[in-house]
Amino acid sequence: MPSLAQRAFAEWLGTAFLLAAVVGSGIMAEKLCGGNVALALLCNTIATGAILVVLILMFAPISGAHFNPVVTLAFALRGEIAWTDAAAYLAAQIAGAIAGVAVAHVMFELSVLQLSPTERAGAGQWLAEAVATFGLLSAILGVGSRTPTAVPYAVGLYITSAYWFTSSTSFANPAVTIARSLSDTFAGIAPHGIPAFIAAQVVGAGLAVLLGRWLWGGATEVRSAAQITPQSPA
Repeated sequence: MPSLAQRAFAEWLGTAFLLAAVVGSGIMAEKLCGGNVALALLCNTIATGAILVVLILMFAPISGAHFNPVVTLAFALRGEIAWTDAAAYLAAQIAGAIAGVAVAHVMFELSVLQLSPTERAGAGQWLAEAVATFGLLSAILGVGSRTPTAVPYAVGLYITSAYWFTSSTSFANPAVTIARSLSDTFAGIAPHGIPAFIAAQVVGAGLAVLLGRWLWGGATEVRSAAQITPQSPA
């Protein structure tokens, strides 16, 4: 049983790598695609979906590889992680996301401290975030209930698809949303857009938890080493 410190560090490092990939690939794509936004988004999508698979395979045996506050909150609601541990996870995820953005900026010789001006708002984008998060949690719970070893691939493929079928490009993650507001690059979001995005993500996650209990059962049915965080020692 990894200690809480080990699990929280895994969440920090995994989320940092995720944001470094999201923001770094966005910067690289914008540099190389000559203004072709569709091609830049495709490059950004491939990098994000690929790194998710790798990170989940790498860190799932340690922390469960959440990298996402709403995933952690969903598992806490299902009784699969203690609330005190969940609090440590959330802090680690947000701190890791911000660190990953900073590293991406340094790698591309940009200013570390930035604020994004990119507007992402409106009913369509808020609905898109609720749908994206609902789908992500449903994929984790549904695939985990029958084929837990496939969860890393399901998550990577789902996000790859959701980048394109949602108008928001599927943030589906409060830590990602907060961190991307600190990057004036291809992946950015203006800070004042954060509250509505996170509210939509929480709604989508809550609906997925309810669906999960009805379709796939409770914690016992979907517990797996591939995704679910182990309980802390008594």
